[in-house]
Formats: sequence, C-alpha cells, structure tokens
Amino acid sequence: MSPFEIVTGTPVILYLQAPKEKMWGILLSLLPNGIVIRGIDLTTFDDWMRQEAHGAESLVGLTTIFYPINRVERMERDETVGPAVSYSERFAHAVGRTVQQALGFAASDPES
Repeated sequence: MSPFEIVTGTPVILYLQAPKEKMWGILLSLLPNGIVIRGIDLTTFDDWMRQEAHGAESLVGLTTIFYPINRVERMERDETVGPAVSYSERFAHAVGRTVQQALGFAASDPES
C-alpha cells in the first residue's frame, strides 16, 4: 500500500459535524453516500487501549458504524507525523499487537 492511499483496512480519523465528533477507526468502506468504519470516539480511545493492554473485561469497545457523507468534514489517515505518534502506533507499543490484530483483521504492520 502506498503511504498516500486510504484503502479498506487503513486506520483513519474522521472529523464529523452536526454534532461535532472525532472518531478513530479502521476504514471498512468508502462509498459515495458515506463511510463505514469499525471505530470508537477519539475521547475513549485511550480507555480502550488500556483495557486491551491489561486484558481487562470489555467495558469499552469498537462498533461498526456508517456515517453519511454530509456529516463528514474530513478523513485523515492515522499516521505518525514528526513527533506526533499515530494512535495505531501508540496502541501497538502499549498493547504489543497491532489494532488490526486486536480487531481480528489480518496481521499488519503497526504503521499501517
């Protein structure tokens, strides 16, 4: 995969409007009428990561959700930029496996 592509299986951050929200997730599909991710609100990502790192009971989890395109302000690939480490890379470092592995997707490079 090119570092410039956003394809199925790519960790992404969605900026949504009406209401304003930020979601982190794995892109499942990008359609003309919307976006489907397996994700979580960005404010609870750290709670989910700690839960996964400690093998704790699932109190916080990801859901599969469709967002209509009119709610999407923008979508970014979750990637490390300079000193700002991606959420996916932080997860892999804290948990010891990639987000794709934690979610049951094929094994993948932590920076994917």
